Amino acid sequence: MDSNGRMMPRNQVRNGDCIAGMRELPDGCVDLVFADPPFNIGYKYDVYEDRKGTDEYLAWTKSWGEQVHRVLKPTGTFWLAIGDDFAAELKVLFQRDLGFSCRSWVIWYYTFGVNCTKKFSRSHTHLFHFVKDPKQFTFNANAIKVPSARQTVYADSRAQEGGRLPDDTWILRPQDMKQGFEADEDTWYFPRVCGTFKERAGFHGCQMPERVLGRIIEVSSNQGELVLDPFAGSGSTLVVAKKLGRDYFGFEYSANYARRVCARLEATEVGQFLDGVDDPKRSVPATANGRVLKNSKRK
Repeated sequence: MDSNGRMMPRNQVRNGDCIAGMRELPDGCVDLVFADPPFNIGYKYDVYEDRKGTDEYLAWTKSWGEQVHRVLKPTGTFWLAIGDDFAAELKVLFQRDLGFSCRSWVIWYYTFGVNCTKKFSRSHTHLFHFVKDPKQFTFNANAIKVPSARQTVYADSRAQEGGRLPDDTWILRPQDMKQGFEADEDTWYFPRVCGTFKERAGFHGCQMPERVLGRIIEVSSNQGELVLDPFAGSGSTLVVAKKLGRDYFGFEYSANYARRVCARLEATEVGQFLDGVDDPKRSVPATANGRVLKNSKRK
């Protein structure tokens, strides 16, 4: 409870506007915020209108961003997922106007992106890693290390035990170029959660892969700490937080989505494995004529 008598609820999702909802939370009560807000590209949500004027969208973003900054602990971390259309504006807004420090600008690369005919097809999302204090924040490097090229390719004695941190790079489709994408690069490749995937919740069109969220939650929080998602959507952030032994709290504007997220959370257990595979290239089996090849085993 803070000086205004505000209590921090835990392990639930609330139906309602996240700005109004976060105003009821105490100052400095959250360890990690992950936000995947509407991209303002005209996507058809349940009740939210995803086509605001530019100034209106940026003003709205600043309003919820101010609350994110307030509810985060001084050592807290904020991850933002956003598309191309407003990535540059939002990075400036959160740094210059709201006082966050950007530690990393990660690219999440995926296949099955939107097919375009008069520009390069979009197959990525920007993931901004912000902190309140650039000298004090949680970063569990060992939790997300991957094998380095010195280990896997060169057998170099200088390779650090346990591997290295992921970083980013320009890549081609990994299933077309088997040696062209390695786990230690700073563009993260994870397949998008497509309609036919077992992981798909089925009621929300914009669903983050559990493995992407798992990497973020493991590196930026510890067990028992509190993870907040202002835009719960399909509920994957909260589900992954619960699986990884974190407390969680979220807001969802749609009553329909909120009910379904609650059902997902009730069916989730602490310690349960994340959906997806450690090596995401294995989730894209070789195919012929639209069918999985007989010698290709899905793992």
